[in-house]
Amino acid sequence: MSLQGKRILLVEDESSIVDVVSQALKRHGFDVMTADNGDDALDMLYPVLPDLVLLDLMLPGMDGWEVCRRIRSSPESRALPIIMMTARRDERDLVQGLELGADDYIRKPFSLVELMARVKSLIRRTQLVQTKPTVSVGDLEIDLEGQIAKFKGEEINLSLTEYRLLRTLAERPGQVVPRERLLSLIWGVYGGDTRTVDVHISRLRKKLAQAGGKSAPTITALRGRGYRIIVEESDEKPEG
Repeated sequence: MSLQGKRILLVEDESSIVDVVSQALKRHGFDVMTADNGDDALDMLYPVLPDLVLLDLMLPGMDGWEVCRRIRSSPESRALPIIMMTARRDERDLVQGLELGADDYIRKPFSLVELMARVKSLIRRTQLVQTKPTVSVGDLEIDLEGQIAKFKGEEINLSLTEYRLLRTLAERPGQVVPRERLLSLIWGVYGGDTRTVDVHISRLRKKLAQAGGKSAPTITALRGRGYRIIVEESDEKPEG
């Protein structure tokens, strides 16, 4: 699958990082747009949506968290892939970014090899050609071509990563999928921080509950094993 010409919006206020990352992206065939603040980033976003946003957290004026929230709140851009970049070490900052809808994050200083791998992996997931029209679990229907999920005909507002998680579990109804497996399937990361999976699953659970209440499919966690999606109550006691 060619990534030539895919458009990246790089939102970063440190010029040295902008120069290095932009050059690396261009060498890999990407078109690059840059913004050094949140307001300009949002202005650039909507005329022609990029294929991915690289978003720094600590921006002048509107910070990266608010930029992410606004991207996710718009129907036009809510499925847009977002990778957050941060020099902050507090896990709460990373969790906040994931809870607002970021698909992935990378800590500064980062290697360009790792960054390119994450960018390519996330873009490939959005461009995947689907071979089946829908996947269904009870009254939950997942449109693989449109990359949307509906419960009893009503669309559920999901980020790209939430959609991918739901699809992965729904394609394996009743089966336990290990956290490490989800991390590799969804993020393309092997042996990484499974906390990323837990945060997105928590958000996904809430959205399923809001959409269908007690009749919605349930995502359960089996201690020490992973997650599964079920329609009926399980005999095994879930975590949390």
